[in-house]
Amino acid sequence: MKIQVKVKPNSKTEELSPEGDSFIAKVREPPREGRANQAVIRLLAERYGVPQNQVRILSGFRSRNKVVEVAGR
Repeated sequence: MKIQVKVKPNSKTEELSPEGDSFIAKVREPPREGRANQAVIRLLAERYGVPQNQVRILSGFRSRNKVVEVAGR
C-alpha cells in the first residue's frame, strides 16, 4: 500500500492524522540526518501494526511531501 505523507518536523507533539487520502505526520525530530524520516516510519508502523522494516520511503527523502510504502497491507 502506498501512502502520501506530509511531514511537519520539530513539532511539540507526535501524531499522525488523516487528511483526505493522505496523512499529516507531526514529529518532534528535526529534519537532520534522517531523524524525522525515522520518526515517520515509526508512526506509520505503529498505526498499521507492522514492524518498522516493512515501512519504507519511496520518494521525498529530503522533502516534507513523501510517498511511503507499507508492506503486508
